[in-house]
Amino acid sequence: MAGRQVSARVPMPIRSRQVAANAASMQFIEGVDEPCTPEVKLMKSRTGGSGSATFVFQEPSVFQASGTGMGEITGLFLVDDEGTLSTTDVKAKFLNGKPQAIEAKYNMRTQFEWDRFIRFMDRYSEEKGLGFEN
Repeated sequence: MAGRQVSARVPMPIRSRQVAANAASMQFIEGVDEPCTPEVKLMKSRTGGSGSATFVFQEPSVFQASGTGMGEITGLFLVDDEGTLSTTDVKAKFLNGKPQAIEAKYNMRTQFEWDRFIRFMDRYSEEKGLGFEN
């Protein structure tokens, strides 16, 4: 899939869109919000019919939660007022035997799924004060 990569890590002014103002969050354990803000890379096919988002969380708080009875990582859940998007394509990165990062990939197979994901990211970006860079 060829496409353009976009990162949502650098705070920048956000263009105005009409999106519901309810909270959006990312969770590795259902019901437990992850406060670590990820780097997000978006790829969209040339035809626009499909795409993917790759999230990289550096030192997420879920690593400290392991063994505390909060639950286990079962995927990445993107939660907002429209519902929940989820993926189980989640991998931990280790350095010298210690967890350092989590990488998750969310695939969108239709224009509807892409549009729904963008609505989620608009809400999440607004809440976290994020913008886009090329």
